[in-house]
Amino acid sequence: MRVGFTVSRKVGNAVVRNRVRRRLRDAAGQVIPEQAKAGHDFVIIGRAGSLKRPFAALKRDLEKALRQLDAHRGGAGGPKIEDEPGQ
Repeated sequence: MRVGFTVSRKVGNAVVRNRVRRRLRDAAGQVIPEQAKAGHDFVIIGRAGSLKRPFAALKRDLEKALRQLDAHRGGAGGPKIEDEPGQ
């Protein structure tokens, strides 16, 4: 399984983009090996909000994305992850 990361220059300067990339890499490193189906490759796109979003919320976002892609080990029929209020 391979994971790629991309963060556009619209997000900020190189320091900001690298911080976003590191946060996403850490979140993906915790979520994907445990919860993603084998045989998939992923590209994670960093957005401006990724830097300010709580880390636990980033992990939930990745889990939700895996379910939407039917790439979660539990499949699409797994327990539903609710969005945070106020989104």
